[in-house]
Amino acid sequence: MAEAESVIGTPDTSDDSERRTPEQTRSGRGRRIAVLFSVAAFAYALDLISKMLVVAKLEGRAPVEIFGDLLELHATRNPGAAFGFAPAFTVIFTVIAAAVIVVIIRLARKLYSFPWAVALGLLLGGALGNLTDRIFRAPGLFKGEVVDFIAPKGFAIFNLADSAIVCGGILIVLLSFLGRDPDGTLHTN
Repeated sequence: MAEAESVIGTPDTSDDSERRTPEQTRSGRGRRIAVLFSVAAFAYALDLISKMLVVAKLEGRAPVEIFGDLLELHATRNPGAAFGFAPAFTVIFTVIAAAVIVVIIRLARKLYSFPWAVALGLLLGGALGNLTDRIFRAPGLFKGEVVDFIAPKGFAIFNLADSAIVCGGILIVLLSFLGRDPDGTLHTN
């Protein structure tokens, strides 16, 4: 975790920290933390609700076509990682998801960037959604299978938690490419 924190840095070491008053620093960070947890809660709630509906309405039934055969809603259970990779390692994926959640929560206190708050909120909400399945769904504790249901033609089946994780990851790559750090500093080269 220390390595992850070194990526984030501390607000005290950023170039513009001397220009902020303590009140601005606290209120700015507080708003960013609120954004992170609000985005996470929204992504998590959407994922939970969608999975409850899929299990109640689609599981054990024929796929539902949306946009012809380009997109289907097809309930399935995934014991592995993305694309059904490594189904024998469900417990390891559970531990990884829990570690990601802990790291994001620990790093939140050093967060001063709105876009990073959104990106980390998406990652946190998605990780919580899939971790909930891993903990509470059959076949058992820490071995649960994730409910997947979005099935584009010619692509893997996924869920809203997966979408949140991917969108958060893309945003993080984009922010890094643009030189924006989670502590609010901007690197120009």
